[in-house]
Amino acid sequence: MFTLLKDKTVLRRDILASLVVFLVALPLCVGVAVASGVPAELGLVTGIVGGIVVGFLPGSSLQVSGPAAGLTVLVYDAVQEFGLGVLGAIVLVSGLLQLALGAFGFGRWFRAISVAVVQGMLAGIGLVLVLGQVYAMADTAQPSGGPGKIAGLPGLVGDIFTNSTALTAFAIGAGTIAVLVVWPKLPARVRVVPGPLAAVALATGVTMLLDLSIAKVEVKGLLESISPPGLGEFGELASVAAIGSVLAFTLIASAESLFSAAAVDRMHDGPRTDYNKELMAQGVGNTICGALGALPMTAVIVRSAANVQAGARTPLSRILHGLWLLLFAALLPAAIGIIPLAALAGVLVHAGCKLVPFKDIVPLWREHRGEAIILAITAVAVLVTNLFEGVILGLLLAVVKTAWEISHLHVDVRELTGGRMVVSVTGNATFLRLPRIMEQLEELPKDQPIELDLSGLRHLDHACRISLENWALRHNDAETEPVKMLPPLAAAVPEAAAAGTESSTKAGAS
Repeated sequence: MFTLLKDKTVLRRDILASLVVFLVALPLCVGVAVASGVPAELGLVTGIVGGIVVGFLPGSSLQVSGPAAGLTVLVYDAVQEFGLGVLGAIVLVSGLLQLALGAFGFGRWFRAISVAVVQGMLAGIGLVLVLGQVYAMADTAQPSGGPGKIAGLPGLVGDIFTNSTALTAFAIGAGTIAVLVVWPKLPARVRVVPGPLAAVALATGVTMLLDLSIAKVEVKGLLESISPPGLGEFGELASVAAIGSVLAFTLIASAESLFSAAAVDRMHDGPRTDYNKELMAQGVGNTICGALGALPMTAVIVRSAANVQAGARTPLSRILHGLWLLLFAALLPAAIGIIPLAALAGVLVHAGCKLVPFKDIVPLWREHRGEAIILAITAVAVLVTNLFEGVILGLLLAVVKTAWEISHLHVDVRELTGGRMVVSVTGNATFLRLPRIMEQLEELPKDQPIELDLSGLRHLDHACRISLENWALRHNDAETEPVKMLPPLAAAVPEAAAAGTESSTKAGAS
């Protein structure tokens, strides 16, 4: 890095990129914190740690870390269930787990998580985020749980059209979303200002100009917001629910960071990511964030993409972006207090919609229908239950789908001259296919000699072996010779097949 920084062109590009990333990160750090139910300053603390601390650590050189919309739902639920103090303990322990996973080389295994499960998880988070933040856009308290948010939508619509304050706030939020949608289509010289910053700034300006009476961000001050967890908060982690939250934080933050790293690697031609070191860097960051009582961090693809697209070449850009966040929080804290909550809610509604892969669902359904089903079920499960249970269900479905697909089996029934039948079974015989195998075998006549050829099997599990042996013992009548069974991998070719003519009927058990 230091060698490259001797080049003034590289140094200038990194400084400019850091300013772009700072302008993108500022409204998102505040918005994620407010949506998570914690003081706005804690989002800035996480962004500062993600820049200044994680920015120095090895792993991925250009991706940027901070509070992420993908963890908003999980953080909000944890704060509601355990309180803000316990959140720090959860984040700290999750960071230590990430450190351990990286140190023991588990970083690369997170790349093996089914993409459909990750997309379903993010889609579910996006749906919950959108459903929750539409209430915040109207300055209305959101119901708990996904089903509650859905059930409350008719009442929310009624409030918007009957309550002038709710209507005003919702109009500000909707205007913020409109700016975010239109911004990428504007000329390049206008888009020098990041969309989220422009949208929030315009909404804030309109609110101040028209002197609108809507809720704004509450400001406590950076140092006042930091509250390290005590021993009592760590004691509450002994419950099953708290342990589940720790595991969910660890799994989801790690997977999102490493998937983001893979995406960022495709955007530039610089050094590739060391996944174990990146996981450890995220662990260090989350350990520090937990010790400060702040939000959890993860690598954020929006900020990382902005960093690469702005021309960053070294980690200096992400380090400086953390420094700019620190200076802003220390010198201009009052600026946060004039931002309307509805505008931040609009930014997060827009971010939540982008988490749902609308464009990918139809092509995925055409090419990989099973993956599309896993994506949809995972998303719905996250919406109606919670993030941890939804992801676990998605992972289980992915494992079952894979097991089902690799256990392809084919049963070939050949009748030779003289009445002898040869039944060849090829593929992978597992318990998942056992009912269909037995149905086909039990349909065979009991008064003909049968030879069961298993030499073409690549795998035969215990359940199938026992069932086939029992069938061979019981199937034929007393006056018919017993079923002859060739074991797997025994290369046996019936002598009668070489001399006689044969008729063949095939039945697939796939």
